[in-house]
Amino acid sequence: MKILITGAAGFIGGYLVEELLNAGHEVVGLDNFSKYGPLHQQSLQHPAYHFVEGDAKDVALLGELMRDVDQVVAGAARIGGISYFHEFAYALLAENERLTAAVFDAAVAGHKRGTLKKINVISSSMVYENATVWPTPEGEQRRCAPPSSTYGFQKLATEYYAQGAWEQCQLPYTICRPFNCVGVGERRALCEVEVHSGNVRLAMSHVVPDLIQKVVKGQDPLRLLGDGGQVRCYTYGADLARGIRLCIERPEAVNEDFNLSTAEATTVLELARMIWNKLRPGEPFRHVCDEPYRYDVQKRIPDVTKAERVLGFRATTPLSEVLDVVIPWVKQQAAYGNI
Repeated sequence: MKILITGAAGFIGGYLVEELLNAGHEVVGLDNFSKYGPLHQQSLQHPAYHFVEGDAKDVALLGELMRDVDQVVAGAARIGGISYFHEFAYALLAENERLTAAVFDAAVAGHKRGTLKKINVISSSMVYENATVWPTPEGEQRRCAPPSSTYGFQKLATEYYAQGAWEQCQLPYTICRPFNCVGVGERRALCEVEVHSGNVRLAMSHVVPDLIQKVVKGQDPLRLLGDGGQVRCYTYGADLARGIRLCIERPEAVNEDFNLSTAEATTVLELARMIWNKLRPGEPFRHVCDEPYRYDVQKRIPDVTKAERVLGFRATTPLSEVLDVVIPWVKQQAAYGNI
C-alpha cells in the first residue's frame, strides 16, 4: 500500500513513517519543518520513502501527491505543550482549521477521481476534555460537554470533517485518537513559549520531558504544575504508531474511531517520583506545587477495549521502560541545547 503522511517530520509522524516502512508499505511524507526546523530523519535513506518539503495547506500540492496513493494520514497540525494551548489559543484553532480543510478538500477530490481509498484522521484525547465517565469510551465525545480549549474543540472538529466528508462525498475514514504520546524526537519548537519553573526554563511544557529536564538540572524540590493528582495514560510512540498502522490496514477500521492508548493510569506525582528515582536513586524525593494552567485536565483515562477487540491492538510498553528510553534522549538534547 502507498500512504501519504502530512506532518511526517513531526513527533508522531516520525514514529509512523518508520512503522509503515517496516511493515512493507511505500510512504510519501509531507512537511515544511515549521515546528522544529530542518531535520534529517533516518527514514530518508529508505528506498520506499519519498519525502516532499511543502506546506500541508497547499491543496494543489496535496492533490498532486494524492494522485497515486491509496490512503492519507492527516497528521499535520500546530501542537505543543500545555503552555502552548494558552499562548496560541487563536492560532491553534485558525491554522489547524486551514490544515484540516486543505487535506479534506484534496482527499475528497482524490476519492472522486477513484484513486484515494480512505483518509485517516489523527485526533486527540483532548476531545474528551470535559468527560465525566472513566474509562472513557469512544462516542463519549458526542455526549459530554464540548472541549473548553480551542485545541480540543478543533480536534473534535476534525472528527466532524470526517463525518461530513463521508455523508456528502462517501469518503471513507478512520479516526485515530492518541493519548499522551511519549518517546524520543520531541525538542524545542521554533515558536514554543519559554516557561519558567523555579530555576529551570522550559521550552516544551510536556510533562515527561519537562520533569526529566528539571531533575537532570538539579531542581530540588521538584516543582509540579498543580497538585500532582492529574491522571494520564502515557503511551509509547512506537506502540501508538503500530495502532495507527492497524487503523490504516484493517478493513474493520473503516468509518470507525479508536482510542489508541495504554490502559495504565499514572498520576503526575507518581510519574515525577519514578523519574526522580531513576535519575537520583537513594536521594529523598521532595516536591512543591505551582499554580496549574486553566486547561489542565484532571483525569484522562481511555477505554481501550474497542481497539483491542476490532484491531487486535494493545499498547504493551510499560511506562518504566518508556522512561528508560526517553531519559537518555532528554539528557542528550538538554546538553545540546535543543530542549
